[in-house]
Amino acid sequence: MNQKFRTLLILGRVSNLPTVWSNCLAGWWLSGGGSFWKLALLLSGTSALYTGGMFLNDAFDVDFDRQRRPTRPIPSGAITEEWVWIYGWGWMALGILLLILCGKWTGLFAVALAVCIVVYDAAHKVFTASPWLMGLCRFWVYVIAGTTGAAGYNGWPIWCGVALAFYIVGLSYVARRESVGGPVPYWPLVFLAVPILLALLIDQNEARRSAVFMSVILFLWIARSVRTIFFGGEIVVVRIVSGLLAGIVLVDWLAVAPGCPIPLCVIFTLLFIVTLILQRFIPAT
Repeated sequence: MNQKFRTLLILGRVSNLPTVWSNCLAGWWLSGGGSFWKLALLLSGTSALYTGGMFLNDAFDVDFDRQRRPTRPIPSGAITEEWVWIYGWGWMALGILLLILCGKWTGLFAVALAVCIVVYDAAHKVFTASPWLMGLCRFWVYVIAGTTGAAGYNGWPIWCGVALAFYIVGLSYVARRESVGGPVPYWPLVFLAVPILLALLIDQNEARRSAVFMSVILFLWIARSVRTIFFGGEIVVVRIVSGLLAGIVLVDWLAVAPGCPIPLCVIFTLLFIVTLILQRFIPAT
């Protein structure tokens, strides 16, 4: 692989892109599905915003990385800081433009997401509650996806977006240990279970069967990812976070589990597998 191209992939943390796509699919489906043209714009626009946010993350963190993570692309000399800023703002602008084409509300919420991304990138190293900002970013992806569905944004993508946001908060508090050090706290891990609790509360009758099935799968994956925190062994934060990031696809699958058609189940399965494969080549964090 061309070294420059690989540098761009690392900066964009592209191994996590399938989790953004699964967010979009879930929010779009929960709002009635509909136009595949809007779905294509949605996937492209949110991917651009995500990629731009990751580039800006490194641009804002350049001083920290020079001291603590000299192997990151900018301090290692793989790319200049100026170009990272250019790429970052360029991807952000493209993402907003593509989402504006989906409609007024989609474009408005896209701007809100972009603001949250930039605030997170600028403040996450000094703002101890930054995991909540990260959760808010993923919440907006669900809301944006909901506006592109046939039924428009409604309670389903909003509530499921809230559940995902709590999952992201728990994940992000674990991820902070990678840069600040210290033991992994137990209390944020409770947030990882919020999507399961919401599904079991909301889904009733026939829907409960599929909700329970997916809840068990998600629970087992979370348990596998965090097992060393509770049962001993070497705690490798990067490995734990990578597993929980892949679990985002399972959270999204759980959100649409009741009535999810087989083709959509296949897509979620593929997105989960692709995420795990990409993580082998491109670091997730």
